[in-house]
Amino acid sequence: MTTRKQSSRRFAVCIDNSEYPASLEIHKLYRVLPDKDAEREGDLRIVDESGEDYLYPADYFVLVEFPADTARALKKSFASGFQHAR
Repeated sequence: MTTRKQSSRRFAVCIDNSEYPASLEIHKLYRVLPDKDAEREGDLRIVDESGEDYLYPADYFVLVEFPADTARALKKSFASGFQHAR
């Protein structure tokens, strides 16, 4: 049996923004940053609409996995998108 190292390139789709409508959009893809302490508490560290990372309830999201090349392209796209927005 092989085990995969968890990638730092994690993504999640928002499925609930009821408490954070200005910060999160339903059905939008967000970057998830590693934060073991937050995950133990039931939260995820999400880069939200502000371009900053904040903790949100994990049950507001569905984690999604992509092939490595797709994850790299998404990471690059997210980074360039925030540069253009500022």
